[in-house]
Amino acid sequence: MEASTATNKLRILIVEDEPFIALTLEDLLDELGFVVAGTVSRVSDALDFINREAIDGALLDVNLGSQKIDPVADLLDQRGCSFIFTTGYGRSGIPAAHAHRPVLQKPFGMDQLAAILLSEIPRAK
Repeated sequence: MEASTATNKLRILIVEDEPFIALTLEDLLDELGFVVAGTVSRVSDALDFINREAIDGALLDVNLGSQKIDPVADLLDQRGCSFIFTTGYGRSGIPAAHAHRPVLQKPFGMDQLAAILLSEIPRAK
């Protein structure tokens, strides 16, 4: 599903429950030339957003409090939408069905974010 706007900027959904990290991601994505399609902090909100909005990719925190990100990853996978896991725990918390997906290890900087987006989000190159 292609969602880029008339300005041809790619739309990225942020799923993150830590406000400081979410704000940092929003700023970094803006600096890198992406559009933040939305920022949500709960699995149910992410699922609703994906069902209602077009996006080009997503950044998914592996753990949202006590909630696991699995249903969001599953839905994005079904839709053929690129996504990147963000976590401070390494690959151990990644849903088994998506173990092949890219992981952005927290803490990260703009260079790491830019590199993974360029390699994983179609048309970001």
